Amino acid sequence: MTQSIAIIGASGYTGAELIRLIATHPSFRITALAANSKAGQPLASVFPHLRHLDLPELVTWEQIDFDQIDLCFCALPHKTSQEVISKLPKTVKIVDLSADFRLRDPEAYKQWYGNDHAAKEMQTEAVYGLTEFYRDDIKGARLVAGTGCNAATGQYILRPLIAGGVIDLDEIILDLQCGVSGAGRSLKENLLHAELSEGTNAYAVGSTHRHLGEFDQEFSALAGREVKIQFTPHLGPFNRGILATAYVRGDAEAINAALRTAYADEPFVEVLPMGETPSTHHVRGSNFVHIGVVADRLPGRVIVVAALDNLCKGSSGQAMQNANLMLGVDETAGLMLAPCFP
Repeated sequence: MTQSIAIIGASGYTGAELIRLIATHPSFRITALAANSKAGQPLASVFPHLRHLDLPELVTWEQIDFDQIDLCFCALPHKTSQEVISKLPKTVKIVDLSADFRLRDPEAYKQWYGNDHAAKEMQTEAVYGLTEFYRDDIKGARLVAGTGCNAATGQYILRPLIAGGVIDLDEIILDLQCGVSGAGRSLKENLLHAELSEGTNAYAVGSTHRHLGEFDQEFSALAGREVKIQFTPHLGPFNRGILATAYVRGDAEAINAALRTAYADEPFVEVLPMGETPSTHHVRGSNFVHIGVVADRLPGRVIVVAALDNLCKGSSGQAMQNANLMLGVDETAGLMLAPCFP
């Protein structure tokens, strides 16, 4: 059975990644592509690397006939996304890639994003889209909120350790490096090649990074008590990929066992042999996550490292994994592409 798919925000990086993945999907067909600022253009003029695909012309989202759509991916910036999604027909299933529905509490959203939510009633309806941990809820959802790519990477490390009670909840440090595509496609001075290449920098240091809201929400709910981690993101001079390093207190063997148990049956999460660490090169362009555990030289200290592709498993690949569940098809459909190396 063929499922009709629309993508709103098709001219951004995550939109292009969705199109790339759907092109190999056995039952998804792209019926509509919306990019209001580029409406009327063929997609090949926006993304020449996709010119080999037979795709509809870009339109405004208001021009889409949603009676013909089974599921819509919304790849718009936060704030814009909630305004558009609140106007879509209730009959359409939606996977949102923005931040607008990740936080369940409207006050938490206002705290982290600086404005009132325009669709508060939909916040309670939305299911958090970290597939491996919300799979059953996602299957029956109408609206799924994709996670932040940084938030997903940190959670793949820490959720099993918090749930398993194998680490000290008051001593968690997460250091993360993200490729420049994580900042989106819009023009920004600090993302110019001359400004970014041959260097790296920490950003949103201390308490300002918005993904902290996701960490607070998810880790505290999981632990049944308040959990606040130390988190410092870094912008790396590479296009795609995230490498997250967590420093925790616990027993390395117990931590490794907790991760192996949690991900034993997961098709996209690979726990490496003890002592090995992952590289972003080994997951590039794929929906896979690699996690490695190393015992620190200090007794009782452990280092856990995870790598994923921010545009795929951290965003568009995760979105398609969730869409597969929502539409009742094989969860791995269209997502078993091997990583691109080197």
